[in-house]
Formats: sequence, C-alpha cells, structure tokens
Amino acid sequence: MEKILQVISDVNSAINSVVWGVPMLMLIGGTGILVTVLTKCFQITKIKLWYQETIGGLFKKSDITDKSDKNAISQFQALCTALAATIGVGNIAGVATAIVSGGPGAVFWMWVSAFFGTMTNYAENVLGIYYRRKNEKGEWSGGAMYYLRDGLGAKKDMRGIGKFLAIIFSIFCIGASFGIGNMSQVNNIATNMKSAFGVSPVVTGIVLMFLVGLVVIGGIKRIAAVTEKFVPFMAIAYIVGSFAIVIANAKNILPAFGAIFSFAFGFKAIGGAVAGVAVKNAITWGYKRGIFSNEAGLGSSVMVHSASNVKEPVVQGMWGIFEVFADTMIVCTLTALVILTSGIIDLNTGALIMDVTADAALVTKAFEMQFGSLGAGFIALAILLFASSTVLGWSFYGTKAWEYLFGTKSTIIYKVVFVVFVVFGATMDLGLAWDISDTLNGLMALPNLIGVLYLSGLVVKITKNYIERHVQGKDVEPMLSAFPEIQREQAKAIKNEKREAMLKEKAGKKA
Repeated sequence: MEKILQVISDVNSAINSVVWGVPMLMLIGGTGILVTVLTKCFQITKIKLWYQETIGGLFKKSDITDKSDKNAISQFQALCTALAATIGVGNIAGVATAIVSGGPGAVFWMWVSAFFGTMTNYAENVLGIYYRRKNEKGEWSGGAMYYLRDGLGAKKDMRGIGKFLAIIFSIFCIGASFGIGNMSQVNNIATNMKSAFGVSPVVTGIVLMFLVGLVVIGGIKRIAAVTEKFVPFMAIAYIVGSFAIVIANAKNILPAFGAIFSFAFGFKAIGGAVAGVAVKNAITWGYKRGIFSNEAGLGSSVMVHSASNVKEPVVQGMWGIFEVFADTMIVCTLTALVILTSGIIDLNTGALIMDVTADAALVTKAFEMQFGSLGAGFIALAILLFASSTVLGWSFYGTKAWEYLFGTKSTIIYKVVFVVFVVFGATMDLGLAWDISDTLNGLMALPNLIGVLYLSGLVVKITKNYIERHVQGKDVEPMLSAFPEIQREQAKAIKNEKREAMLKEKAGKKA
C-alpha cells in the first residue's frame, strides 16, 4: 500500500509541476490581463458603478436581497455562498504557506493575481448567466461546463472540443469538491479542534457529517439560507480580530509593507537564494495561494452565481469583482499582516524566527502571542467556521458538476457520498489529498480559461450593451441570454420591473 501511495504521489507531483508551472501562471494571469484590457480596466474605471450595484446598494436596492423566486436565490445569497466556498483554510493556512515558501513578496503577487482575477471572475459570471438554463426542477443551472459546451462549442469546428472540455471540467470539479472542498477542509477543522480543545477527530467528523448533511441534502435554497447569515458574521469577526493584532503591532506595519515590496522584486534574497529564484518563488506561491483562496479562473463560483435570480449578466459579474476583492484584498491581506507584524517572520531575511510549522499554526501563534490561549481558541473557531462554510459551498459546485454529467435526479447520490466523506476527512492523514487537490484545482482552471479566452469578445459585447443601456441611457436591445426563449422571458421581466418602479415613483410624488 505504501508503494502504491508513493507512486500516486510521484505521478501527482509530476502533473502538479506542469499544471502549476510557468505556462499555467501565464495563462491565468494573461486571461485576467486580457479581459482587463478589453473592458478598459472595468474594475477601476467603473468602480463606482460596481460598488453601487453590489455591496453599496445592499440596503438601497430591494432586488439584491429579493428571495421571492422559489427556484432561485437572491444576488446577496449567491455572493455569500460563493464567499462561503472561497473564504476558507486558504485565507489562513494558505497565506501562511505562501509567506513561508515564497517569502513576504508572495503577498504582493497575491494582490496582483487578485487585481486581474477580479476581471476573470467577472467574465466567468457574465458567461455563466448568459449561458445558463433551467433544469428539471426549474432551477437555474450554469457554469463553465455550459459556456464551454454552448458557447465555445458553437464556434466553427469547435463543437466536439467544447463538449469534451465541459465533461473533463465537470470530472475535475467533482474530484476537487471531495479534496479542496471537503476532506482537506474538515481535516484542518479536526486538527485544530483537537489542538485547541482536545476534541477527538472522530467526534468532530461525526458531528460535522450530521450538520453538513442537514444543509447539503436540502439543496441550494437551504445552503444559501445558512451562508447568508453565516458568512457576514464569520468574516466580520475574523477581520475585527485580525485588526486588533495588527493595531497592537502598529510599529511593524510599515516594515511589513516594506518587506512585501522588497521581496516581491528580489531586492532581498530568501534564505540566501539569488534574486531571480526569490522572485520566481514569490510569484509562484503568490499566484498559487491567491487562486487557491479566491478561485478566480477555476470556474467554480460561477455555478452558484448562476443560480441567482438576477437577470443582467453584468450585474452578477460585478458581484464577482467584489467577491475576489473581499476574499484576497481584505481577508488574505489581514492574515498576511497578522503574520508579518507579529515578529514570527524576520522581515530582513524572510525566514521563520520561531519554531512554527508553515500552516495555520503561524496565525495561531500570532493570536496566541497577543491574547494567550483565547487567541488559539479564536483561530480554531475561525477555521471551524471558514472551513465549514467552504464545505457547504463546494458541495453545491460538485452537485452541479454531477448534475451536468448524470442528470438532476441522480444528484442525491453525490450528496450522500459527499456527506459521508466528511468523516474520512476528519480522521485520515491527508497530506497527499492536499497535493492532489492542488493539482485538480489547476486541471479545473485549464478548460475554464480556454472557454473564457475564446468568449472574451462576447463578454466585451455584453458589457458594452449594459453600459449603453444603464449608464449612457441608450434604447438598445439587452443581451441577457444566448437562448431566445430565456432572452424574451428575462427582457419581459425587466420591462415589467421598470413599469412597476415608475408607477411607484409616480404614486410617491402624488402622496
């Protein structure tokens, strides 16, 4: 058995070195750069627009939280479920690993990956809404597999390729859902619960299996109902706790930023490494862990965004921008500052000062130094919340991939197996599972990015159409769906909404 596992490990390492090599990093970065250029730097030039249409309009625009559609979730619920899947162990252990393996400069390259990743995620969501369709239950089904099959596959001589890429994407997604989305997350929970509170991994696994099962079996409406309440609380709690650490070590904030920029460009070597090697390590680990955290380019979160009741593809695309911003630019940055300002890392050499492993233990140590045992308990609970929410989000991704391959009725099989694997995740040694999950992430990204690149021109057209109608006030036909029947249905619904809004406005003026 040991030899078999070694062979699997060797094969995975070989594939991983290719999947996460320079070509893949160039593909991921290049896709984000291309969409950024084609949309004229939408994430910056239209920052006021996407802020007002997303988090800035949360308490002003009723349609953002509208749950009246029994077969769809609200825009805000879609965001919370997507964030539930992205804000996970990667925001704690992943950032720590990036800093230790790639130096403080890895944080800068995480920012770069996130800046361009916002537009990759934007493009994915726009395409997801544009090519989504309804399943047998009347629920929206969308994702990379649909725009690969119906978008890329509609191109001349690309039908077979589009279908093939859609199938392998779905297979990789199902595999990743059991790795990154389930066992790896649960294993971190069990390890930290045992370390902080002495709880047996078996007990943790059984309790989590029961709780996850209650939510997952209920489908997207139940998952969204939980994450809508869960995610804002856990994110705010972690942000407040991290801020407290950073403020307590305020004198180290500027040196920390100095180290981030210095190591990012090789001005300081890591453990004696030459500048070129140091920069390569920083870029590689920054991009790998940035994508592991925010998932921009994987084509994963688009599946839950496509389940939203939104009618405009661009609107859900803008939620994608905010999703990546919140995950990496806020949560991951705070984790990095907690580590770099706490004195755990030598800001001159990038080396560990204390004997701490390169994972969540770094963040635990930082909180422990400030708050004692309460700090360690806080991080254990944070990991419990973060990782549990990731499990819920990824259960939906795997369900949708399974649905694409085997049909809606058979998804109960996937859900039951997924829930059972929670116990395995809590009780097994998952070093290899982490490595395989990392590989599956990259394999998911490959077909998805091919689709986004080929359809980037369409993303630009849909974006231009939206700007003309909503910013410039032009009376042009909206681009809402690739399918005529859905296009007509959604266009009619938008007209009815506008008519109702005008009537309400008139009634308000008369009153």
